Parts: sequence; structure tokens; C-alpha cells
Amino acid sequence: MAEALLKSGSNHSSVRAVCLAVSGVNHPTDQQRILAWLKEMFPSHVKLLVQNDAVAALASGTLGKLHGCVLIAGTGTIAYGFTEDGREARAAGAGPVLGDLGSGYGIAKQALTAVVRAYDGRGPQTMLTQSILQSLHIFSADELIGWTYADPSWARIAALVPVVVSCAEAGDQVANKILQDSVQELAASVKAVVQRLSLSGEDGKGSFPLVMVGGVLEANKKWDIGKEVATFVLKDYPGAHPIRPKVEPAVGAALLAWNFYLRESEK
Repeated sequence: MAEALLKSGSNHSSVRAVCLAVSGVNHPTDQQRILAWLKEMFPSHVKLLVQNDAVAALASGTLGKLHGCVLIAGTGTIAYGFTEDGREARAAGAGPVLGDLGSGYGIAKQALTAVVRAYDGRGPQTMLTQSILQSLHIFSADELIGWTYADPSWARIAALVPVVVSCAEAGDQVANKILQDSVQELAASVKAVVQRLSLSGEDGKGSFPLVMVGGVLEANKKWDIGKEVATFVLKDYPGAHPIRPKVEPAVGAALLAWNFYLRESEK
């Protein structure tokens, strides 16, 4: 924030509103902790808003309007939704220990497991073995154990997703099944949010935005995970309107801050 103010030639006193959309904000106590920190940084007239990062991602696709469902699938995954009257719900987003199947980490973890199983003779042979070893510049599947636990950071593991996609595109059945299972998991997260909020109306055909964000969902691939997820969702909810945002989630956060400022100023 200090860098943004510096580059814009502004200072803390010129700010009217701040929206921080932060990963890991899952409870009011999380919001209060960050709000307390912001209050120490900005003058009392500044309107302060703290949300989960998925909320800014939704706003990046709806240009600031909090209505519909967003699906993020990058290193991690979460589905988050809002009704027009302000009710909200989420699914997934609990981190790799508690699930997040369909995330980049989840996909790559399954691929690494498949390689180890094939090496042991506990699973089918797969193109993933050669492709992942080549990508990591190691020579044997038994070296994967050392590579994995040397630095088990989520993003480092998730970086292997393009290898899995390439193997699936080349016809590898193991890689293909990993991606198919991931598509179903991601679609299930969206459907859970839509159902809990009745976003599609009583007849299941009502219209709502479905914002799709994250590297796992990027288009322009033969094996387009985002397109497959949208297809699964549209089977049950034909009124869903898939959107791939043209602006960054940071712009969504700025729009949220602006709208929050306008609402608070009217009170």
C-alpha cells in the first residue's frame, strides 16, 4: 500500500477507503485483527473493509457487484458466492490438509503419488513419470521423495500442473483421470455454493455470474479445465454465466473499496 501511494503521488491522509482482500480471512476474528492493524495506519475518516481474497476475485468479474459465484483454482481453490440481498456462502478453501481437491496443489500431488505408485508396482505405468522427472531434472522416481520433502511448499508442488495437462493432452490415461476428477471436485464446490444460496432460483434456471479465476482454469489449452468445469455446472444450472475477468482481483478490491465508501458516506 505504501508503494502504491508513493507511485500515485499520494499519502495516507488522501485515502478515502481501503479494501484488503486477504487469503485466510475466514472468520470475523480474522477481519477484526486486520482492521485493528489498518486503523493504526490510516486516519479515522478512512473507510476500512476486510474480505477474503475470493470476494475481490468475484468483484473483478462483476465490476464491483457482489452477486453470483466465484471459483478460484490456482495453488489452492475456493468457491464463494453472494446473493443480491447480501447472504454469502463458501465451499472448499480449507487448504491441502483438509482437501482442496482440484487445486493446483491437489492435481500435482495426485500426479506425484501416481509416479511413486507406478515405480513401486502399486499402480499403472504413466507418462507422468518421465515428464515429471525431466521437468525436475532428476533421474529416478525414488528421488522424488527427497525432492518433495526438501521444500514441501504448496506453490512449488502446484507448479507441476502444466506437466500433468501436457500428459493428459498426449493421451496418458492416469493424467487424464486426475484432471477429470479435479473438474468434478471444482464443479461440486460451485454447485454447493449455488445450492446453499439458491442463486439459480426455485426452478434452477435463474441467471447468475460464475466468475472463474486462477492458473488452473486458464483457457487456450486443448485440455481446458475451466471450460470443463463450466460445462458440468451448466448441466445443472443453465442460467450460470461463466466470466473470465479482464482485470486483476486487485482492481476488484479497489471497486469494493469505492462502493463501500459510497455506501458509508450515504449513512
